[in-house]
Amino acid sequence: MLTATNLTKEYTSGESNLAVLRRVNFSIPQGEFVAIVGPSGSGKTTLLGLLAGLDTPSAGTVTLDTVDLTTLTEDQRARLRGEKVGFIFQSFQLIPTLTAIENVQVPLELRGDAHAAARARELLDRVGLGDRTGHFPAQLSGGEQQRVAIARAFVNAPRILFADEPTGNLDGVTGARIVELLESLNRTSGSTVVLVTHDATLAERASRIIRLRDGEVVEDRATAAAGTPA
Repeated sequence: MLTATNLTKEYTSGESNLAVLRRVNFSIPQGEFVAIVGPSGSGKTTLLGLLAGLDTPSAGTVTLDTVDLTTLTEDQRARLRGEKVGFIFQSFQLIPTLTAIENVQVPLELRGDAHAAARARELLDRVGLGDRTGHFPAQLSGGEQQRVAIARAFVNAPRILFADEPTGNLDGVTGARIVELLESLNRTSGSTVVLVTHDATLAERASRIIRLRDGEVVEDRATAAAGTPA
């Protein structure tokens, strides 16, 4: 589903080059739940941006569902993301003037889906917010807002979901529930999930951990969760 090959990202400042990522290599099959971990400054968010086609590498390639992102224009990458990719951010990124169900409907309405409302309601039911569909973000707790964001990310049935520190603004108990929800949706939908987190305990809930340090992969291993029956 996703392959990084010799992925490198450098920034130039004056006469010096700063290498944020150096020759990163790995492959992620369809349906896997992967956590990318590492200290601040290790390149996690930069890597996520490259994998999702939000940025372009200095060298190397990213292949997403058999498509080499480095061969696409910015508009082509945006079209591919709209068709196959979902996103969850630490800051939720909900539209404050829209209700929960309206926020979830947005991706479907952008592509003219006539069943947007029914699909949005179904996803909100699945994330436990069936009774909060008419609430605005300001009327929801942080955990509830993140669940709305997760429903919105899954509403297009994406082939792959990228989550950038989705529990970073939440307390430990709520954060664990959010990861449980991602696990459940990963199992039932078959979407590949790539989670960036600084929380080692939450990372162990994934089936695989890729650890970065100073822009390089220093560990790539299966977790105990990999052997847990779905």
